Amino acid sequence: MFPTCILMAKKLSLGIFSFSCCEDSSIVLVEMMNDHWKDWAKLIDFKYARILQTKNTLGEMDVAIIEGAIAHEKDRQKVLEIRKLAKKVVAIGSCACVGLPAGQRNLFNEETKKEIQFIIDKFGMMEKVESIPQIIHVDDMVVGCPMDEAKFLEVLNKYLVEFEVVPKP
Repeated sequence: MFPTCILMAKKLSLGIFSFSCCEDSSIVLVEMMNDHWKDWAKLIDFKYARILQTKNTLGEMDVAIIEGAIAHEKDRQKVLEIRKLAKKVVAIGSCACVGLPAGQRNLFNEETKKEIQFIIDKFGMMEKVESIPQIIHVDDMVVGCPMDEAKFLEVLNKYLVEFEVVPKP
């Protein structure tokens, strides 16, 4: 990825968050670490990443990566908090970017909506599932179900340069 000799002292502070989805983009991200961990460990400070570590700190960060759609009000509030704490937000995967397929119940006919209302009530879900851009400003999106690996690397590399973790190529 980047030669070790040109690394700068700073690391990119990063949070990874997952909401209502099948978590396929998180799985892709973890799989990408098989190829990139040696470099990423030198470049990235994982502040919040429940998929990677048990100790997480929700605080200021350079970049927040968000996967999944929002189906609960408490998750909606967390996304609003993440936006306040992150300088940049990247939505990954189709559920985060467009709300589907996690939000397919938004498209149900009235009869089906009535049939599932007891589940919505039981789990305290919002009436409609929302994508991340419906709730907050998103700086970048990596679409796909699962996300496109090459596009994710392009976005990550852009922020490594923007936050002066690595010099401009």
